Amino acid sequence: MDKTFDFKKLESGLYDSWEKSGVFTPKIETGKQPYTIIMPPPNANASLHIGHALFVTVEDIMVRYHRMKGEPTLWLPGADHAGIATQVSFEKELAKQDKTRFDLGRDEFVKQTFDFTVKNRITMENQLRALGASCDWTRKKFTLDSDVSEAVFTTFKKMYDEGLIYRGERIVNWCPRCATSLSDLEVEHKETEGVLTYIKYPVVGGGEIVVATTRPETMLGDTAVAVNPNDKRYVKLVGQKVLLPLMEREIPIITDIVVDMEFGTGAVKVTPAHDSTDFEIGQRHGLPTISVIGQDLKMTESAGRYAGMKTKEAREKVIADLQTVGLIEKTQPHLHSVGRCQRCDSVVEPIISKQWFVKIASLAKPAIEAVKRGAIKFIPQHFEKLYFNWMENIRDWNISRQLWWGHQIPVWYCQAQQVKSDKLKVISEGGDNFIVSAERPGKCPVCGKCEMCQDTDTLDTWFSSGLWPFTTLGWPKSTEDFKYFYPTTMMETGWDIIFFWVARMIMLGIYCTGKPPFELVYLNGLVRDQEGNKISKSKGNVIDPMMMVEKYGADALRMGLVVGTAAGNDTAMSEDKVRAYRNFANKIWNAARFINLEVSTPKAVKEVELTAEDTAWLKEFDEMIRETTKMMEQYQLGQAAEKLYGYFWHTFCDKHIEAAKPRLKDEQQKETAAAVLDHILKNSLIMLHPFVPFVTEAVWGELYDDQLITAAWPK
Repeated sequence: MDKTFDFKKLESGLYDSWEKSGVFTPKIETGKQPYTIIMPPPNANASLHIGHALFVTVEDIMVRYHRMKGEPTLWLPGADHAGIATQVSFEKELAKQDKTRFDLGRDEFVKQTFDFTVKNRITMENQLRALGASCDWTRKKFTLDSDVSEAVFTTFKKMYDEGLIYRGERIVNWCPRCATSLSDLEVEHKETEGVLTYIKYPVVGGGEIVVATTRPETMLGDTAVAVNPNDKRYVKLVGQKVLLPLMEREIPIITDIVVDMEFGTGAVKVTPAHDSTDFEIGQRHGLPTISVIGQDLKMTESAGRYAGMKTKEAREKVIADLQTVGLIEKTQPHLHSVGRCQRCDSVVEPIISKQWFVKIASLAKPAIEAVKRGAIKFIPQHFEKLYFNWMENIRDWNISRQLWWGHQIPVWYCQAQQVKSDKLKVISEGGDNFIVSAERPGKCPVCGKCEMCQDTDTLDTWFSSGLWPFTTLGWPKSTEDFKYFYPTTMMETGWDIIFFWVARMIMLGIYCTGKPPFELVYLNGLVRDQEGNKISKSKGNVIDPMMMVEKYGADALRMGLVVGTAAGNDTAMSEDKVRAYRNFANKIWNAARFINLEVSTPKAVKEVELTAEDTAWLKEFDEMIRETTKMMEQYQLGQAAEKLYGYFWHTFCDKHIEAAKPRLKDEQQKETAAAVLDHILKNSLIMLHPFVPFVTEAVWGELYDDQLITAAWPK
């Protein structure tokens, strides 16, 4: 053995030998229960970050452990096309060439974006290999693979035919930079300093009612003023009308229980086209919706003399005009929550738009029940409360995006108007006749003349990602993989995407297959720096996992990520921590080198006479095996790693090897001492392997004949 463990020289070769040997590809063994993880697919638009390294480490530990237990173990890798994130990323690349997607046109933009993702996927796959991910590359998937896309379109049609998908005008979150609608989950609300403007609305017949707003420009689309039915201040005004300032339009004063009596004056303007709460009030009271802000964030024709102005300009002009006619009572500073696009940080505008939605309540019920009855368990369990809270108050899901990159919605329109045919499922809605079809139709089946053109919107990325646990296994076809490996065993991901992804996988899994998609949800926390700060480029504390692998080896990074970490808790990370575990890899190498050189243990020892000290060592080691195995079964990976680290370094190396050195020089005791050390070393390497696979495999190759990755977990 070399004097030191040269990870740069050995790691890539070790991984190649594993991959070529086929150990990552499980066989379907009837009668044996498989252990299955479908990898959360990294976005195909950039290199892996430290959060990816954490999930790779956690999942690979469990996969290697269960493989060593002799279970058919599948870890299926893949990548996500990541609609809005990838489109934003590639548009930034185009901007460097002074181009936009409109310069390319949709077809060319999609082609170039696909090429962009292919390059990124190759990079990511090599980075996963560098981290030691022992996943089955023969089964890798991409969310835009043809078979996955077919499953997506099949699901859309099934849900539409069963009345779960509908098209309607609703309030949506509109990102002006990304030029698309967003789901509520894709909007991050940030506290922002604003101004609360108190506006006098003249009551028809005399008097006034004052409302407070942070957005005076939207008053141009008001269709009511609302007060709480329990607010005694306004009892006499309810049912009367006010003259909407600047627009000279009469609108009613109504009551609604959602009005907060403590906010402003307790009276609020109702603008159903530009506020989600106001939209719901409008629906309950049958109010009209008047859109005064367009998708370009300019005032529409409905805004009267303010049409064409940008919202900021219109706000200033509205305030000035109200002051001129004496209708502003006062203004005051106000801290309020402003929605911003999760991807580009632009301020989001609530607007009325015709979109595709999923009726979610009926899907949520069986998904809630599956967790309540224990068919799906959460680790840590306290996240179940968070899951239930969101699922029990869930809203319909806006699944259409005004993007070019992604699964184009499988809806086809006829150019003819006002054609109806329930038999052919061709429906006239808003003047548009459409067919929902997973495949491109020919001529319109109703008029027989028109070519059908596809809806220009794409599906929310989380729609296809929600199908990931089973589309990767061949569903909707009844493949051998689907029949054997589904439902999967564990889904490991960050707790911050319980709603984005975990909940949707559970809902869609039960809906499409009749079974929950996994038995266990293991949730990890965020990776933070040593001071507890969230890692970000702006803070300058980013830790590049590939740089850490290059400097200290994958084993050191993996131990740095897992030791001291518990499910659901954030992970403190620093370069110093990784450097320290490089020393641990060297310690393993040096201990094995000592035993290899100094002990010269024969390949097979038939029988030796144990001393009382030997027996005590072995009993202690047996207890360590039991405790570590129990921790692995309970997914206490950080504790298991810490226990193995402490035992190997401080008990085995510092105590047992040192205590054995005099006996190794005694010819009568040498064979026994050597056999005991070899037994502990060999089984320690097996248990350490899931955590530090490279150095343990390298040592094993020096001492023994077979591959460590296929060794049996000790009992």
